Amino acid sequence: MTTDGNPGGSAGSGPLHDAALLRGLTRRRFNRRDLFRFAGLAGGAALLAACGVEGEGADADAMDVESFWKDRTKAGVLDFANWPLYMDVGDTDAEHPSLDLFTQETGIKVTYHEVIQENESFFAQIRPSLAANQPIGYDLMVLTNGITLSRAIQLGYLAPLDHSRLPTFAKNADPSVKDPSYDPGNQFTIAWQSGFTGIAYNPEKTGREITSFDDLFDPKFAGKVGMFGENEELPNLALLGIGVAPEKSTPDDWRRAAQKLIEQRDAGIVRRYYDQSYIDALATGDLWISMAWSGDIYQQIAAGSNLKFVVPDEGGLIWTDSLCIPKTAPHPVDAITYMDFVYRPEIAGMLAEYINYITPVPAAADHVSPDLAESTLLFPTRAELDRVHRFRVLTAEEETEWNKIFQPVYQS
Repeated sequence: MTTDGNPGGSAGSGPLHDAALLRGLTRRRFNRRDLFRFAGLAGGAALLAACGVEGEGADADAMDVESFWKDRTKAGVLDFANWPLYMDVGDTDAEHPSLDLFTQETGIKVTYHEVIQENESFFAQIRPSLAANQPIGYDLMVLTNGITLSRAIQLGYLAPLDHSRLPTFAKNADPSVKDPSYDPGNQFTIAWQSGFTGIAYNPEKTGREITSFDDLFDPKFAGKVGMFGENEELPNLALLGIGVAPEKSTPDDWRRAAQKLIEQRDAGIVRRYYDQSYIDALATGDLWISMAWSGDIYQQIAAGSNLKFVVPDEGGLIWTDSLCIPKTAPHPVDAITYMDFVYRPEIAGMLAEYINYITPVPAAADHVSPDLAESTLLFPTRAELDRVHRFRVLTAEEETEWNKIFQPVYQS
C-alpha cells in the first residue's frame, strides 16, 4: 500500500480538523517504547516485576463465560475509560453525538472519562484493585494489543465476553479484527480502531519508489535512514524483513533479525533510532526514508509535505486498540451493550468521520463523506489487510529473551 495523496480532505477542512491533526491520526498512542526510555527499565520483564502487586499470583484461570454473565442485568449506567480525542464530538468537546444516541436508544447513561494516556501507567493504576477483586471505577476501557493487554488477559483481569450479546459485531466486523493472535476467538476484546506501521520516504530524496524492507538497508541512503528505537515495532518489522511472520517466530528467528539490524547499524546506514521525532526529521529532509506510522504521514501529506507511505512487499504491522471489560465492572451488561452498538455501520461511520482511524466496520464506508470512503486511512483494501501482521505475543519468559536479543541493537 502506497499513499501519496490527500488522505481524506484538505488540511483545515472536513474531518481533518485541528483536533485530528493534534491527535496524530492513526499514530499509536504513547506506549511502552516511551516508558522504557523514560524509566530506564531493562525490559518488559522488569516492567512486569516493577508493576507487580503483593499477593498477586501467576497467570489466573479464565472465568467461565456462563458463570460470569449469569443473572447479570442492565443497570442503565456506563463508565467508559478511553484515550483523549478518541470519540466523536459535537459543538463542544464535551458533547459526543454517538454516545448521546446510545443513551437515547438504550436508556443507559454514559459517563465518559478521557483518562488513558498510555497503557502501562493506566494498568498500574487499576491493577491493585483488580488484584483485590474490587471495582476500578470503569465498566469499559480501551487497551492496545501488546504486553499490557496480554498481561491483563493472563492474570484473569478481563471479563470473558458473551458473544450471544454481540450479534452486531459478528455480523459487521471486518475479518481482520476477528480471532486476532493476541486474543484468539475474541474471548476478552473486540476492536475499537487500528493503524499501520510501515515505511515513509521522500521520493525527491530517494530518487526512486520504495517498495521493500531492504530499501532501509541501501548504502546509497547511508546516514539518511530512520529506525524506531524501541522493542516492539522494530523487532517485529525486522522479522517480516527476513521473511518470518512475527506471530510464528522463534528465538532463532529473533537472533537472525537482530543480526540484520546490527549489520545495518554498523554499516552507518542508520542515522538514529527514533521516537516520535522521526516525523520532524523526515519533514526537514534529515531523513530520506524511515520506519513510520501511517497517521503521521497522512498528516504530513495533508499539510503539503512530499512524502509517501508504503507497506513494504515483505509486509507491515497492524496494531489495534480494543474494547474490554474489567472483571470487576459493576455494569458489564451496559458495557457489552455499547460494544455491540458501535458495530452498527452508521455508528461506526459517526466515529470514523471524526476519529480518522482504520475502522473495524467496512460497511461504515456508506455512512461517511465520499472522500473518506475512498481513503485507505479508514478503509484498507482486503489485499492491503492481507499484507499486515500482528505483533508477536510474548510470555513473560519470552519477553526476557526478546529484550536480551533486541535491546542491544538500538541501545548500544
